Amino acid sequence: MIRTLKHGLLWATLAVAVLTTLTQLLQLYGLAGQNRLVSQLLAGKDVGADELATSAPEVRMARAVYLSQHQRYDEALATLNLLLQQTGTEAQAYTRYNLGNLYLRQAMEKAQAGKFNEAMPLLGLAKQAYREALTLDNQFWDAKYNLEVAMRLLPEMDRITSGDDADDLSQKTQLWTTLPGFPRGLP
Repeated sequence: MIRTLKHGLLWATLAVAVLTTLTQLLQLYGLAGQNRLVSQLLAGKDVGADELATSAPEVRMARAVYLSQHQRYDEALATLNLLLQQTGTEAQAYTRYNLGNLYLRQAMEKAQAGKFNEAMPLLGLAKQAYREALTLDNQFWDAKYNLEVAMRLLPEMDRITSGDDADDLSQKTQLWTTLPGFPRGLP
Protein backbone atom coordinates (compact mmCIF):
# COMPACT_ATOMS: atom_id res chain seq x y z
CA MET A 1 0.00 0.00 0.00
CA ILE A 2 2.76 2.48 0.94
CA ARG A 3 4.69 1.47 -2.16
CA THR A 4 1.65 2.18 -4.35
CA LEU A 5 1.14 5.54 -2.65
CA LYS A 6 4.79 6.50 -3.22
CA HIS A 7 4.55 5.32 -6.81
CA GLY A 8 1.39 7.44 -7.43
CA LEU A 9 2.93 10.46 -5.71
CA LEU A 10 6.03 10.15 -7.89
CA TRP A 11 3.92 10.05 -11.06
CA ALA A 12 1.83 13.01 -9.93
CA THR A 13 5.00 15.01 -9.22
CA LEU A 14 6.36 14.10 -12.65
CA ALA A 15 3.07 15.14 -14.31
CA VAL A 16 3.11 18.51 -12.50
CA ALA A 17 6.75 19.07 -13.51
CA VAL A 18 6.01 18.27 -17.16
CA LEU A 19 2.94 20.54 -17.15
CA THR A 20 4.94 23.38 -15.57
CA THR A 21 7.71 22.93 -18.13
CA LEU A 22 5.24 23.03 -21.02
CA THR A 23 3.61 26.17 -19.63
CA GLN A 24 6.99 27.87 -19.31
CA LEU A 25 7.93 26.84 -22.87
CA LEU A 26 4.69 28.34 -24.23
CA GLN A 27 5.37 31.59 -22.40
CA LEU A 28 8.93 31.63 -23.72
CA TYR A 29 7.65 31.05 -27.24
CA GLY A 30 5.23 33.97 -26.86
CA LEU A 31 8.00 36.25 -25.61
CA ALA A 32 10.23 35.23 -28.52
CA GLY A 33 7.45 36.20 -30.93
CA GLN A 34 7.03 39.58 -29.26
CA ASN A 35 10.78 40.15 -29.33
CA ARG A 36 10.73 39.33 -33.04
CA LEU A 37 8.07 41.99 -33.62
CA VAL A 38 10.01 44.61 -31.65
CA SER A 39 13.21 43.72 -33.56
CA GLN A 40 11.31 44.10 -36.80
CA LEU A 41 10.17 47.58 -35.75
CA LEU A 42 13.71 48.53 -34.71
CA ALA A 43 14.96 47.39 -38.12
CA GLY A 44 12.57 49.86 -39.76
CA LYS A 45 9.90 47.42 -40.92
CA ASP A 46 6.31 48.05 -39.93
CA VAL A 47 4.21 45.43 -38.16
CA GLY A 48 0.67 44.80 -39.31
CA ALA A 49 -2.33 45.43 -37.10
CA ASP A 50 -3.29 41.75 -37.22
CA GLU A 51 -0.01 40.82 -35.53
CA LEU A 52 -0.55 43.48 -32.87
CA ALA A 53 -4.00 42.23 -31.91
CA THR A 54 -2.63 39.53 -29.61
CA SER A 55 0.65 41.17 -28.68
CA ALA A 56 1.70 42.70 -25.38
CA PRO A 57 1.36 46.44 -24.67
CA GLU A 58 5.14 46.79 -24.97
CA VAL A 59 4.97 45.77 -28.64
CA ARG A 60 2.20 48.29 -29.26
CA MET A 61 4.32 50.94 -27.55
CA ALA A 62 7.26 50.06 -29.79
CA ARG A 63 5.00 50.41 -32.83
CA ALA A 64 3.77 53.81 -31.62
CA VAL A 65 7.38 54.98 -31.31
CA TYR A 66 8.11 53.58 -34.78
CA LEU A 67 5.11 55.42 -36.25
CA SER A 68 6.15 58.65 -34.55
CA GLN A 69 9.68 58.40 -35.89
CA HIS A 70 8.30 57.92 -39.40
CA GLN A 71 6.05 61.03 -39.12
CA ARG A 72 2.86 58.93 -39.05
CA TYR A 73 1.58 60.99 -36.13
CA ASP A 74 -2.13 60.23 -36.38
CA GLU A 75 -1.55 56.47 -36.24
CA ALA A 76 0.92 56.87 -33.38
CA LEU A 77 -1.56 59.03 -31.47
CA ALA A 78 -4.32 56.45 -31.95
CA THR A 79 -2.04 53.67 -30.73
CA LEU A 80 -0.95 55.63 -27.66
CA ASN A 81 -4.53 56.56 -26.79
CA LEU A 82 -5.52 52.90 -27.02
CA LEU A 83 -2.64 52.02 -24.69
CA LEU A 84 -3.78 54.62 -22.16
CA GLN A 85 -7.06 52.74 -21.82
CA GLN A 86 -5.48 49.30 -21.40
CA THR A 87 -2.36 49.57 -19.27
CA GLY A 88 -1.46 49.87 -15.58
CA THR A 89 0.03 52.83 -13.72
CA GLU A 90 3.69 52.31 -14.62
CA ALA A 91 2.91 51.66 -18.27
CA GLN A 92 0.57 54.65 -18.35
CA ALA A 93 3.39 56.91 -17.17
CA TYR A 94 5.59 55.63 -19.99
CA THR A 95 2.71 55.97 -22.47
CA ARG A 96 2.08 59.57 -21.42
CA TYR A 97 5.82 60.26 -21.74
CA ASN A 98 5.76 58.94 -25.31
CA LEU A 99 2.63 60.97 -26.00
CA GLY A 100 4.54 64.05 -24.83
CA ASN A 101 7.44 63.11 -27.09
CA LEU A 102 5.04 62.83 -30.02
CA TYR A 103 3.61 66.30 -29.39
CA LEU A 104 7.06 67.79 -28.73
CA ARG A 105 8.43 66.35 -31.97
CA GLN A 106 5.51 67.81 -33.91
CA ALA A 107 5.88 71.18 -32.17
CA MET A 108 9.58 71.34 -32.96
CA GLU A 109 8.93 70.51 -36.63
CA LYS A 110 6.29 73.25 -36.81
CA ALA A 111 8.59 75.75 -35.03
CA GLN A 112 11.47 74.99 -37.38
CA ALA A 113 9.11 75.56 -40.31
CA GLY A 114 8.15 78.94 -38.82
CA LYS A 115 4.58 77.89 -37.99
CA PHE A 116 4.65 79.10 -34.39
CA ASN A 117 0.88 79.41 -34.03
CA GLU A 118 0.53 75.70 -34.84
CA ALA A 119 3.48 74.72 -32.66
CA MET A 120 2.33 76.41 -29.46
CA PRO A 121 -0.76 74.24 -28.81
CA LEU A 122 1.27 71.11 -29.53
CA LEU A 123 3.89 72.28 -27.07
CA GLY A 124 1.19 72.83 -24.45
CA LEU A 125 -0.08 69.28 -25.03
CA ALA A 126 3.46 67.95 -24.67
CA LYS A 127 3.89 69.74 -21.35
CA GLN A 128 0.55 68.39 -20.13
CA ALA A 129 1.50 64.83 -21.09
CA TYR A 130 4.87 65.11 -19.31
CA ARG A 131 3.17 66.48 -16.19
CA GLU A 132 0.68 63.61 -16.22
CA ALA A 133 3.56 61.14 -16.53
CA LEU A 134 5.26 62.79 -13.57
CA THR A 135 2.01 62.63 -11.59
CA LEU A 136 2.00 58.87 -12.08
CA ASP A 137 5.75 58.46 -11.44
CA ASN A 138 7.47 61.44 -9.84
CA GLN A 139 10.92 59.83 -10.27
CA PHE A 140 10.60 59.60 -14.08
CA TRP A 141 13.77 61.50 -14.99
CA ASP A 142 13.23 61.40 -18.76
CA ALA A 143 9.81 63.05 -18.38
CA LYS A 144 11.32 65.70 -16.11
CA TYR A 145 14.03 66.45 -18.64
CA ASN A 146 11.67 66.70 -21.60
CA LEU A 147 9.25 68.84 -19.59
CA GLU A 148 12.14 71.22 -18.95
CA VAL A 149 12.88 71.27 -22.69
CA ALA A 150 9.25 72.10 -23.46
CA MET A 151 9.10 74.77 -20.76
CA ARG A 152 12.27 76.42 -22.02
CA LEU A 153 10.97 76.44 -25.58
CA LEU A 154 7.53 77.93 -24.92
CA PRO A 155 8.59 81.36 -23.57
CA GLU A 156 10.85 81.84 -26.58
CA MET A 157 8.00 81.03 -28.94
CA ASP A 158 5.73 83.49 -27.12
CA ARG A 159 8.33 86.24 -27.43
CA ILE A 160 8.86 85.63 -31.14
CA THR A 161 5.17 85.40 -32.04
CA SER A 162 4.35 88.58 -30.12
CA GLY A 163 5.73 90.63 -33.01
CA ASP A 164 8.67 92.34 -31.28
CA ASP A 165 10.94 91.87 -34.27
CA ALA A 166 9.93 92.50 -37.87
CA ASP A 167 12.30 90.19 -39.76
CA ASP A 168 10.90 86.63 -39.99
CA LEU A 169 14.27 85.09 -40.81
CA SER A 170 15.92 86.55 -37.74
CA GLN A 171 12.92 85.41 -35.65
CA LYS A 172 13.51 81.79 -36.63
CA THR A 173 17.16 81.92 -35.71
CA GLN A 174 16.48 83.70 -32.43
CA LEU A 175 14.29 80.85 -31.26
CA TRP A 176 17.16 78.42 -31.16
CA THR A 177 20.11 80.68 -30.49
CA THR A 178 18.76 82.07 -27.22
CA LEU A 179 18.86 78.63 -25.63
CA PRO A 180 22.51 77.74 -25.08
CA GLY A 181 23.17 74.07 -25.71
CA PHE A 182 19.53 73.46 -26.58
CA PRO A 183 18.76 69.82 -25.79
CA ARG A 184 16.63 67.95 -28.30
CA GLY A 185 14.94 65.71 -25.72
CA LEU A 186 15.28 62.08 -24.97
CA PRO A 187 13.93 59.19 -27.03
